Amino acid sequence: MSPSSFHRRFRAATSATPLQFRKTLRLQTARTLLWTRSESVAEIAHRVGYESTSPCNREYRKMSGTSPGRDTPRRGSYEQV
Repeated sequence: MSPSSFHRRFRAATSATPLQFRKTLRLQTARTLLWTRSESVAEIAHRVGYESTSPCNREYRKMSGTSPGRDTPRRGSYEQV
């Protein structure tokens, strides 16, 4: 199968390009790890495949409307006194 055919079929099946789909999976996995692990945001960014924390932070903020550091039960805004 040619690359263009693969992209066309992938997009028809998922409503996303392969890169968009991969990014969404990474960010969903990062969010799950933020809520279930006690690792730092940097460790989780590397775990899900980002070489640097800043792209992960930027894309996470676009997806969820908040930074990954504030979107956790242990560091969320509701813990502030």
